Amino acid sequence: MKIAQQRFYLFSLNTNPMFEQTMTTFTEQIEQIINSEETSLKKAELGIRLCNKTLTKLQERVAKEDFEDAAEEIAFFKNIKPIPMSYLIYFTEIRTCELNIPKAGIDPKIHYLEKEVKKINEFFTQNNDFVNYMEQSYNYLDHVYFTRHNLENFPFAPTINYYQYPEFSTSHDMLWAKIQAMYRFIHYIRDAIQQLKPDNIYIAQQNQPKLLLWTGSKTALVELIYALHAVGDINHGAVELQTITSAFESFFNTKLNTYKTYAELKARKGDLTQYLHKLIVHLEHRMRRDDEL
Repeated sequence: MKIAQQRFYLFSLNTNPMFEQTMTTFTEQIEQIINSEETSLKKAELGIRLCNKTLTKLQERVAKEDFEDAAEEIAFFKNIKPIPMSYLIYFTEIRTCELNIPKAGIDPKIHYLEKEVKKINEFFTQNNDFVNYMEQSYNYLDHVYFTRHNLENFPFAPTINYYQYPEFSTSHDMLWAKIQAMYRFIHYIRDAIQQLKPDNIYIAQQNQPKLLLWTGSKTALVELIYALHAVGDINHGAVELQTITSAFESFFNTKLNTYKTYAELKARKGDLTQYLHKLIVHLEHRMRRDDEL
């Protein structure tokens, strides 16, 4: 599945169709930028341009047609706008990092990146209550956080200067976007540190079981990876497909060609998700067997 399809799954059930084409185009182009051979700085510049362009389109559409009810407004500011907004913040952070990181010496570069990690951790600590609200998939304060009617009565204003128009913002949509962006940015920082310290092994890798091998087909594993990415249950959907793929490759000591395999999955005749259906059948069979025992 392409990022367009993966990301769009997260809001397709709640979104107004008038945003569908804009978001589909955006997510397809984001995928092209991320998977290009450009430098990180160039990717950031291209991404920032695309995000601003998309946000402007969304803003114009909202100003012209607005929402039919509060539920539609909440769906937009909770699930749609934060997607390009979070990428804008993410690419802006990358651009700042690439421009400000020391140009010489491994130790100064690592020190700079570790300071960035500390700042990210402080951000999550400062916003712990709201992060918990979103992580638990609560919705009882959505009418406060994700509608514009409560702006005057809610003094909160995130210290974010990436892109902000009062008539196109709620009290928390920018903060939610930044949370998603920071989930992505922490992976960028850790990868950068790993490149500078190739002998440094992540804690997760240190604790990784050594004897787990994927003995099913690689096609089945790719199908599973795309499904996990599509449903958005890893890092709240704020994680790139390649990051999940790399984790599975490391964990199961294998190598995958995800994009080629995914194209083959889409070209199947009949059942497009054979492995996922197989999992359902086997799990249900086991449950029935366990009940009988």
